[in-house]
Amino acid sequence: MKKIFIIAAMALMTLSASAQKIGRVNFSELVQLMPEADEARATLQAISKEADETLQSMYEEYQTKMNQYQQKQATWTPAIKESKEKELMEIQNRLQESQQTFQQEIQQKQNELMAPIYEKAQNTIKELAKGQALTAVFDASSALYFDEATTVDLTPAARKALNIAEGRTLQSLQEEIQAQAAAQQQ
Repeated sequence: MKKIFIIAAMALMTLSASAQKIGRVNFSELVQLMPEADEARATLQAISKEADETLQSMYEEYQTKMNQYQQKQATWTPAIKESKEKELMEIQNRLQESQQTFQQEIQQKQNELMAPIYEKAQNTIKELAKGQALTAVFDASSALYFDEATTVDLTPAARKALNIAEGRTLQSLQEEIQAQAAAQQQ
């Protein structure tokens, strides 16, 4: 009797496992293509540009003082020479510290801007999965293998729900970014 019960329980578990619906979505593509991600990229680009301009200004100050040092060091007294060397070291240290601080601030701002975007995408996928009675959804961009015939692709529905323009792809996004960079360099 016990054997029959165990066999029946295993058969029931196998049947219930095969009845589960699994979904897939390309999460990273969705997040990158969302309109909110475009806004975040623009904000980060503006912050980065301002940081670069500040660093460039500091570097130019360093270069000016370094050129002055190289031209006049032979005529300076040891005390003036030491003072100028110390000043150059301070500027160089300030430049390095500023660069590190700017990188940290930009990373922090990126995390701050992207958090609600990730959350919105996750909530959208969760709602779509519930609407289709899916038991699980996995990220197709990081899966080693999946059988497309046995999984539900939520990417098209998620694209629509997240207001991603039809036909917009990662390749077209890359082309947009490159065009913007080229326009800014001119």
